[in-house]
Amino acid sequence: MLSQRLRQARKIRKLTQEELAKKVNTKKTTISNYETGYSSPSNDMLSDLANALSTSTDYLLGRSDDPSPKKETATYDPLAEINKVLEDLGIENIFFHDMDAWKHFTPEDVEELKRHFEWVAHKAKERNKEK
Repeated sequence: MLSQRLRQARKIRKLTQEELAKKVNTKKTTISNYETGYSSPSNDMLSDLANALSTSTDYLLGRSDDPSPKKETATYDPLAEINKVLEDLGIENIFFHDMDAWKHFTPEDVEELKRHFEWVAHKAKERNKEK
């Protein structure tokens, strides 16, 4: 189950094995071995994979059919979410994470920001294709 769910979650996020490996600080062959079932990740690596794929370890392990990561509002970290959105969109060199005001964002605020960044990144890609 883990190998299938891992591959499926990676493809949904449109990541190559190499890109996922980079996100979790390992090698492409390690990800390949997980996806073929040749080896299994440690608990720490499983957690890193779930975080990198914006899913839960329970989903990857087949203990839940809900791929959404569970977040408690008490431990919600909007700065981490914003940084993840920026990283996912390849906008890692913008220093938005220094803004103290963003610490008070709700999950809904972060989702709205994510949609905005996705739209901006999409428009930028379209403009680059036209050139």
